[in-house]
Amino acid sequence: MDMNDDVFADAARQVLADQCTPQVVRAIEEGANGAAETAALWEQLEATGLADAMLDEEQGGAGLGLGAVFGVLEQCGAHALPLPLADTMVARALLALAHVDAPRSRIVLARGVQSADGGVQCALVRNARVAQAVLVQAGDAWRLMPMDGAQQTVQALALDAGLAWTAAQWQAAPSLALPPTFDVRTLQAAVTSAQMAGALKTVFDRTLQYANERQQFGRPIGKFQAIQHQLAVMSEHVFAARMAAQLGCSGEGIEADRLRVATGKARCSQAALAVSETAHAIHGAIGFTEEYDLQLFTRRLHAWRQTAGSESYWQGVAGEALLAHRGLTLDLIRRITDVENV
Repeated sequence: MDMNDDVFADAARQVLADQCTPQVVRAIEEGANGAAETAALWEQLEATGLADAMLDEEQGGAGLGLGAVFGVLEQCGAHALPLPLADTMVARALLALAHVDAPRSRIVLARGVQSADGGVQCALVRNARVAQAVLVQAGDAWRLMPMDGAQQTVQALALDAGLAWTAAQWQAAPSLALPPTFDVRTLQAAVTSAQMAGALKTVFDRTLQYANERQQFGRPIGKFQAIQHQLAVMSEHVFAARMAAQLGCSGEGIEADRLRVATGKARCSQAALAVSETAHAIHGAIGFTEEYDLQLFTRRLHAWRQTAGSESYWQGVAGEALLAHRGLTLDLIRRITDVENV
């Protein structure tokens, strides 16, 4: 990793540790009551320049690609950031690539379906309720849609929503001329995997700390062999998922390698289930309570597991690539994993 990349990851770590506390996360999730916290936290993130990090230097950014911002994305997950910084970074880079001025606002990515009447619907948009605009891909068309005027439907998580725009709203929005190889689901899966890697590590660290502090029969429960075995399995999932997520974000530009993304997202989604289950088992009943911070991370892991496709979807993508590959399976594995500076 380049030294400049460390600078951006450190900046994200510092501002999120100071400003994105569990109390702030809860306030933002409460909706209208968290409007002040939303504005204040986003102002701090904008001040660091992180949202523009993937723009070229002449556009006020740092010219970083997905691989270089992995540490920033990881910190978003490590602090349960309830605002769409990751999506905004990618969206602003895509807008710049299409020579469209990016609004100085919070943008989320979404995949839409165009209906018979010409309108567009997005069944589930993560963090829609704290976004100000949505960069939607429907078929081959990309458009930047405002949240104002969008029809919203309630989803399971407080910050998510289903969105719909009329045909007139869709046609009135600016269209982006992006290369046909760009796919919103692939980009979402890449940045989501990086955030999952951060959240997985936080869940493991919190569980390890709890096991070393919780006393049972006169000694920490972490001293019991059964708990040690569970922690060892957790660590394997956490660090394997992080390596796979780095593969998914590897590269100097904004475009992600779909097969590497498939590897990363499938591994992270698989780990999300195992790590969350074990963390709550070790914590016992306290881990399930709303007041305990563990659920801020495990709840997001379960949501991110389904975002842009679960492990079964991306395993299918990898399986199709394997069946279509001519030659040794090892050659395909090498193509996925032989990445410099990962």
